[in-house]
Amino acid sequence: MIISLLTRPVRYAISTLSIKVITVFLGIVMLCYCKNDIDVINTFNEFHNLPSQSVKNLETIYTDSGKIQIKLLAPELKRFSNVEEPYTEFPAGIEVIFFDKNQEPESQLTAKYAIYFEANKLWEARDSVIAINNLGDTLNTELLFWDEKKELIYTNKFVKITTENEVIWGEGLEANQEFTDWKIKNVKGTIYIEK
Repeated sequence: MIISLLTRPVRYAISTLSIKVITVFLGIVMLCYCKNDIDVINTFNEFHNLPSQSVKNLETIYTDSGKIQIKLLAPELKRFSNVEEPYTEFPAGIEVIFFDKNQEPESQLTAKYAIYFEANKLWEARDSVIAINNLGDTLNTELLFWDEKKELIYTNKFVKITTENEVIWGEGLEANQEFTDWKIKNVKGTIYIEK
């Protein structure tokens, strides 16, 4: 009986010591042989930067109550919905045709690059942006925003507007989304066209 009482604490002490030694050994092995391979880490980062949708030669029509509102054409669309702020990118340009209540083309916009921020309902068009309204007024700029919520088109960059009677240059512009009521914030010059 005395022998069994003495061996029990010794066995317990040996098994506790063995677990501690094995744990320390495994920890050292893991620290020595684990490494952060930058190529492997970059592969994971690249996966999260891939678009969730990709479309070539897009032609889509937006309708409301069965009536055409917008026709959108783009050579390429990339939608990123797996990011904190989802967006849709048009890296090869965009052409948008807006229709009036009678489903007649009212205005159009073209750009060599565009991006749409879904949460804010904000469009950004860049590089050789051209907007034409139903009166034939033509806007040329390098950067143009369209806020769908406010139904507002604006920029703070250089603009040129050509109308039937004049060409106006300036900095900054605000207009309604139909581009029928517009104002250049800082007019730099005007050339009147004689007929």
